Amino acid sequence: MSATVEPHPQPPIANRSALLIVWLVVFIDLLGFGIVLPVMPRQAEPYLNALGLTPEAKGAVIGVLFSIFSLMQFVFSPVWGRISDRIGRKPVLLISLLGSVIFYALYGVAVSLPAEQGFLAIALLLLARVGAGIAGASVGTAAAVIADCTPPEKRARGMALIGIAFGAGFTLGPLIAYFGLAIFAHQPWGVGALASVLSLAALLVAIAIFHETRNPAYQAGKEFFSIARTLAVLKMPTVGVLILIYFLAIFAFANFEATLALFTQSAFGMSDDDNFLVFAFVGAVLMVAGGAYRPLAKKHTEVRLLARGVAMMILGLGSIGAIAYLASQPDESVGSGRKVFFYGAAALSVTGFAFTNPSVSALVSKRADPARQGEVLGVNQAFASLGRILGPFCGSVLFQAETSRTLPYLAAVVTLVVVAVLVARIPRPAAAPSAPEPPPRL
Repeated sequence: MSATVEPHPQPPIANRSALLIVWLVVFIDLLGFGIVLPVMPRQAEPYLNALGLTPEAKGAVIGVLFSIFSLMQFVFSPVWGRISDRIGRKPVLLISLLGSVIFYALYGVAVSLPAEQGFLAIALLLLARVGAGIAGASVGTAAAVIADCTPPEKRARGMALIGIAFGAGFTLGPLIAYFGLAIFAHQPWGVGALASVLSLAALLVAIAIFHETRNPAYQAGKEFFSIARTLAVLKMPTVGVLILIYFLAIFAFANFEATLALFTQSAFGMSDDDNFLVFAFVGAVLMVAGGAYRPLAKKHTEVRLLARGVAMMILGLGSIGAIAYLASQPDESVGSGRKVFFYGAAALSVTGFAFTNPSVSALVSKRADPARQGEVLGVNQAFASLGRILGPFCGSVLFQAETSRTLPYLAAVVTLVVVAVLVARIPRPAAAPSAPEPPPRL
């Protein structure tokens, strides 16, 4: 199989302010998600009770409120990417932040309604989640900004900024939700108001300092909603395999994310406050590992770092499955050591994910036509969103399927073994034919 070269390499635009805005956009996206995540089920519950729903129906509604966010990202990530290829990155990112301002404010309005207006409250909550998902579907466009601003040899380091922003939002979101409720005297609208204000601050910063990064010499297609163009992206040499790898890796990790709170309660009897600390730990590891990835990307290829990341995820999630099995046994002699083992396994899993994420994004970007960076990276993020839809569903079902609670982690490990096989088949890129070969150094 012949190696793939980057078509028509473009000179990157030096724009540090653009990288800062990319970080802010992704951070706000995950921050808003992290702020809402711990409190939404509890804030929706009075309205669901007022509607007289059964426990099963209430669970289904809450599940829809969570999954609709990722579903909108799946649908709209390629759309925003194509629009950004045509009109520029700046308008898309500004619209994204403006949407976050509006729809997180709407969330605050929805949860402030009296319980007897349960139907209207749930309808507004659903609208707020749909809107926030559409606004947050600009991560692919943010990745395209990084592609615009970084040369191929620094692409992985740039993409690591997205992982660091994910970790920061995941860590600080629940913290801000906790303090936001305290600041606003536990008013239910406080969480949405705080997310909206933070989005507004990021919007104003973006208006003030962000400069367009898209190369105007490139002409993009006119279709925004196009299944045919998405399929064409998936058929690109190597790109389709990389997107499949990304989807499967996200799917595997989402099995862990969705069951983490249930696992810690089942294995260790952790309280809600203890679980809050566990999620903060996961986000902190994401930030630290993302920071550690950047210098490593100077010394190692993306394929090698990707392979190491997948290996760490297999070992980490496999170890968590072993802990789940031990916790289901009557012998409690290893109880104290098991918790330390869990934190080590979780850190290994999260570090592996922090290595996998930017490696795939950088490889996809380097193998895509520069004129279609937004579209291709948008499709990549769309399938990541699909993994975040299917992974939690699969993990939640498997967790309840039998008493050892090992099935979600077994499914994740099997999926990652498939990923490892696919990674081994990725062709290594060669230098562009026009570039002269440097003399060998002794």
